[in-house]
Amino acid sequence: MAAQPDLTSKERRRPDPNEKLVKVFDSEEESEAMVVKGLLDSAGIENDLTSASLLQETFPGLGGMIILAREEDAAKARKLIEEYRQPARDGDEVEDDETVG
Repeated sequence: MAAQPDLTSKERRRPDPNEKLVKVFDSEEESEAMVVKGLLDSAGIENDLTSASLLQETFPGLGGMIILAREEDAAKARKLIEEYRQPARDGDEVEDDETVG
């Protein structure tokens, strides 16, 4: 058998044009969608930020921006987004009425 070529991680992750992409996030605000896209990018989850107006046949009633990811990465992407959107837990922030001294 011939040895497999040593592919870089980027080459291995190149999307197949026939892969199924699923919606993992949508927002009316482009700035919020850009932040989430950066979050997914930094986690190594390839994604595509698209104007929802282009996809009215697929996702009727949506405006703003949507983020698509590979079906295999969708659960991880949604979990990261959910964790990002969670409010800070008690103890993570100093209350306004607390005095330091």
